[in-house]
Amino acid sequence: MEWEDDAFVLSARTHGETGAIVELLTQDRGKFAAHVSGAASRRMKPFLQPGSRVIARYRARMSDQLGAATLEPMGEGISGLFDDPLALSGLSAAAALAAAALPEREAHPGAFNALEALIGVLQITDIWPAVYVRYEAGLLQELGFGLDLSRCAATGTFDDLVYVSPRTGRAVSREAGAPYKDKLLPLPPFLLSAQGGLASGDVKAGLDITGHFLEQFVFGPLNRPLPPARVWLLDRLGEAGRL
Repeated sequence: MEWEDDAFVLSARTHGETGAIVELLTQDRGKFAAHVSGAASRRMKPFLQPGSRVIARYRARMSDQLGAATLEPMGEGISGLFDDPLALSGLSAAAALAAAALPEREAHPGAFNALEALIGVLQITDIWPAVYVRYEAGLLQELGFGLDLSRCAATGTFDDLVYVSPRTGRAVSREAGAPYKDKLLPLPPFLLSAQGGLASGDVKAGLDITGHFLEQFVFGPLNRPLPPARVWLLDRLGEAGRL
């Protein structure tokens, strides 16, 4: 079995004295793990960080075995984020979620594209937290648990959608949701439209929605919590006043 594909590094853990088991999110083949020789070298360490973009060349004797890969870095990688701990926290959380939630060896080009879009805006401080929320919503969509924010679940109206049902993930209008508002999740406008604007509290509301459904549909059935990196991101965004 051999292939070559564009990929993002999701994680790398030491294996032996000089190697590593590297988890990749590839463009066309989904999540793949591979052994990478020489991963401990000074040359390779910088592009084995979560979010690094590489060309992966993979080879395995049998399709169901752990194969070996060589990785060629693309561009400058994530070096532009090294002085921004908050953005690095966002990248770490995004990679950890993809690594924990996506199935092995199953194509999910939408997840690859969503991670690419997020990495592309991480240096834009005022934008990336909202894009991160959309990234999580995209992961839910890829896994078959997408939110339906197109119309009110109760009345069918397209207007004044301000809540999300925590049971179904469908939008609810202000009028229809008024009697149950304490049981519904607030819906920030930016999740309805890129032109929706971003107010204080909107990122927190968005993360509450995506976090709820990630726990309910993805990690709950696996009897696992959200990845620690995602929990830490919420804390750090709060400390920075970015929620």
